[in-house]
Amino acid sequence: MTEEHDHSGNPPQPDEDRLAATEFEILERALRELLIEKGVFTADDIRIAVEAMDRKDPANGSKVVAHAWVDDAYRARLLDDSKAAIEELGIDVGPAPNLVVLENTATLQHVVVCTLCSCYPRTLLGMPPSWYKSREYRGRVVVEPRAVLREFGTELADDVEIKVVDSTADMRYLVLPARPDGTDGLSEAELADLVTRDSLIGVTQPNAPSGG
Repeated sequence: MTEEHDHSGNPPQPDEDRLAATEFEILERALRELLIEKGVFTADDIRIAVEAMDRKDPANGSKVVAHAWVDDAYRARLLDDSKAAIEELGIDVGPAPNLVVLENTATLQHVVVCTLCSCYPRTLLGMPPSWYKSREYRGRVVVEPRAVLREFGTELADDVEIKVVDSTADMRYLVLPARPDGTDGLSEAELADLVTRDSLIGVTQPNAPSGG
């Protein structure tokens, strides 16, 4: 995908999405029970994996962005070899899939979508929000990105290019948003507090500093 658009923060869930989710849940349950029965893994293995995933949150992604904002050399490494640079901060992104960090500028806004399902850098952002998985977002963001971003409250000038990138099973994307104005005196930890999950997906901008 080369064009992108976004979607409102809490879009309505179509009835077909609810039905599809139910179907997927039934299939997942049947497959899980079969694999446990065959001894491929145990119920405990699943519980441990789910608990580990639930402990992940967007703080890892926020930490990466804040460090890139204050360290130009790190930012260059992050854009050149994203996984290696992220691992410098002690964050394990796992052996696969590939991960690419895309930088937003004053004239370019990246937005991430998975048009097939909900591929997403969970080690950096935690569990994907429901709107990211919805058919409405997946379908609309690639054809009317500016309208979708507007629903999230993100108004972009006409001369800002919006580029939609399609996350896949083999490739994940993380957006490096532009640093907000008025943040020169903030610490790295304070900068990280301005970075939201949605800004790391590209549908919003980071929060403005208090009083900004």
